[in-house]
Amino acid sequence: MTTIAEPILPDAAPARFFDPDRTAKGEPRAKVWLTKLDTLWINTGTLCNIECGNCYILSSPTNDALVYITAEEAGRFFDEAEKAGTREIGFTGGEPFLNPEFPDMLEDALRRGFEVLVLTNAMQPMQRPRPKQRLLDLKDRLGAKLTMRVSLDHHARAQHDDERGAGSFEKALEGISWLSENGFRLAIAGRISLYENESEGREAYRALIAEHGWKIDADNPKQLVLFPEMTATDDTPEITTACWGILNLKPSDMMCATSRMVVKRRGAEIPVVLPCTLLPFDEAFEMGPTLEAAAAADGGMFERGAVKLCHRHCSKFCVLGGGSCS
Repeated sequence: MTTIAEPILPDAAPARFFDPDRTAKGEPRAKVWLTKLDTLWINTGTLCNIECGNCYILSSPTNDALVYITAEEAGRFFDEAEKAGTREIGFTGGEPFLNPEFPDMLEDALRRGFEVLVLTNAMQPMQRPRPKQRLLDLKDRLGAKLTMRVSLDHHARAQHDDERGAGSFEKALEGISWLSENGFRLAIAGRISLYENESEGREAYRALIAEHGWKIDADNPKQLVLFPEMTATDDTPEITTACWGILNLKPSDMMCATSRMVVKRRGAEIPVVLPCTLLPFDEAFEMGPTLEAAAAADGGMFERGAVKLCHRHCSKFCVLGGGSCS
């Protein structure tokens, strides 16, 4: 039986998030079927120009656990996505602009007619002359379907720099302003801190946006995305089949009902498909080397392509937090 390593929690039984089919209480575990592959995520690699204290994927200048995927490898998944009727390609990392082949992947996805979402910190890798010129060229030719989403963890300099390093706030503001001034479709991704609710957070971001004149609607959850916090040791309940009715949710509301992510592990010959962006390192959630194989994944954490919600992030971020990276 496939198992997931259990973090040591003061009040948690070791059996939680252990059995793919049953919770620690013996209740049937919830699962989510793919309704349509609306978004395909490409992880460009875990290397990043900064190291953030809250990074769930542990990106840093030295972490290459997920190595650079190539434009050719990404293109093979784009071929499958076209056949599947996929609407959107999302690029995440690490920092995508560190991958030397990222601009080619970006152009390939845009040329094929996909909506494209790029997750970036908008700092030095993006702000170098060559990436900026390539971005301007792509925006002029294909920019109607391109969205740049910049990570700005907090609306205040001190809190943001506490997570991302001294000076990172000002550098990110510089990148956002450049994107806004040059007419890119733009979004910001922030985090709801422990001492704020979403309404207070949006108001504070609204003031920052107005101060800089960015073309972002703070009330639009696609333009200002505020994510719930999550860590590897979150003490969060398991999700059973009964939870859908209790919480007034549907399996189709979950991110893994409409998305998949592609990663390439260090030492691997080929990339693999995962259910979502939140489980990059857990090999128990590998679905196969192609989208076709992923759709038929069976056994362990999967049932004929359905994802069993046997991870803390499924509970804390998606079901209870209402989060989605798309």
